[in-house]
Amino acid sequence: MLTHLDSQGRANMVDVTAKAVTAREAVATSRVRMRPETLDLIQSGGHPKGDVFAVARIAGIQAAKRTHELIPLCHPLMLSSVKVDLFPEQPDAVRIEARCKLAGQTGVEMEALTAASIAALTLYDMCKAVDKGMVIESTCLLSKQGGKSGDYLRETDAC
Repeated sequence: MLTHLDSQGRANMVDVTAKAVTAREAVATSRVRMRPETLDLIQSGGHPKGDVFAVARIAGIQAAKRTHELIPLCHPLMLSSVKVDLFPEQPDAVRIEARCKLAGQTGVEMEALTAASIAALTLYDMCKAVDKGMVIESTCLLSKQGGKSGDYLRETDAC
């Protein structure tokens, strides 16, 4: 059931006033495929733009905190934790994992998905001069805990 519609079928922000404050957590992932030489360049620390993983990590964290400004009808949330990790996958990919937590009245799935997506886009942006053929292959929710709709766990750790 779509809950972003009012009684007249118009889009609106869901009223979460009556919902209980509970611990909530969501984990999302994204994968960027690139040429093996590009991954080698990133890992060697020799990229002309500096530490690509550090910049992508910060971009993902910032994006999670601003999700409500990017996605219509998302609630502004006081996230208690945002963690973005980047994992090289030999020979030619980077897997990004974003984890968002809070104690609140609504979930953090969109924040985790936004963090993973923006980290992937930042990785692309920083490396496009050396590899325009990179592909952001997939972004998906891996898990969520807490809230009225219950827990969710993707059956595989890949999208």
